[in-house]
Amino acid sequence: MKENYLISVLGTQEIGGERDSVELTTTGDYYEKNSKRYIVYKEYDEENPQVSNLSTIEIDGDTVTVIKSTPYESRLILQKAVRHQCHYSTMFGDLSVGVYTDSLEDSLHDTGGELFVSYTLDFNAGLVSKNEIQIKVKKKEVD
Repeated sequence: MKENYLISVLGTQEIGGERDSVELTTTGDYYEKNSKRYIVYKEYDEENPQVSNLSTIEIDGDTVTVIKSTPYESRLILQKAVRHQCHYSTMFGDLSVGVYTDSLEDSLHDTGGELFVSYTLDFNAGLVSKNEIQIKVKKKEVD
């Protein structure tokens, strides 16, 4: 990875009325290939900084796919007003979860921009959580 972009991710999750947020600012890649845009970055384990998880956000028109790899792979497909069954791995095993996207706002352009997605997760047709992801992408300033 060239890591020429500054990537800020704000994720919020609401479960049973309790709201929690996670914020991450890192460097990564942002590019277009075959009419799709990609945001790629590594997330590091807080307890073991030598362990990283590669995150890839693929934007293809009105569909955003969030792909997390190693150690637990997951693929969430986010498409406004559409429910998808998605694969989600945890340390306890693999799950199939329903993902329904309420809102998807894409203002990404050639040099960066923002992406906002609001969605729910369900398991066995029961609501698990309400989630939001806000991603800001900005070209890194050269030192």
